[in-house]
Amino acid sequence: MKLYDGGRAPNPRRVTVFLAEKGIEVEKVPVDMGQLGHKSEEVTRLNPLQRLPVLELDDGTAISETVAICRYFEELHPEPPLMGTDAKDKAIVEMWNRRVELIFLGAVANAFRHTHPAMKEWEVPQLPEWGEVNRPKALKFLEMLDTELADREFIAGDRYTIADITGMIGMDFMKPAKIERPEHLSNVMRWYQAVSSRPSAKA
Repeated sequence: MKLYDGGRAPNPRRVTVFLAEKGIEVEKVPVDMGQLGHKSEEVTRLNPLQRLPVLELDDGTAISETVAICRYFEELHPEPPLMGTDAKDKAIVEMWNRRVELIFLGAVANAFRHTHPAMKEWEVPQLPEWGEVNRPKALKFLEMLDTELADREFIAGDRYTIADITGMIGMDFMKPAKIERPEHLSNVMRWYQAVSSRPSAKA
């Protein structure tokens, strides 16, 4: 199998960190997104939405969407469990990962894509006002998360999961999105320090 990888972009990186936590090595095909490599004929053949990452299996099946790729590897390599254990735990992890992805990471991404000059050719139309609206949305979510993290170590409970991967990468993405990191949210910052210190965060 081959993983078409977009490097440090948030979604490709989420898969990279997930694989590092699992100790899984996959052949990677680097794609230079800065040079619009994700719009190439090769990537478009695998994913008509022209987005990365994309996992191509040995039988030619193409799996795109970050969480779908992670789910594939979770089923093949259930240990350590990053997407839950039993029915209840899986539902809680899914709930939190969706919250972090859709509300927090989504807001950070919108702020970046709609205000950064380098994204003008990517985000058409680029709406700076929408980017500005999303900055406080990201911070508001972190305020809620700070309260949640007062009595548990990780986002979805007492064990590191895919929700923490999504959250960590959202926090890292705040810098290029020009959203000031909320140092006053002590629980969020304690959690972020812990997850970003894991070896997988360097992957």
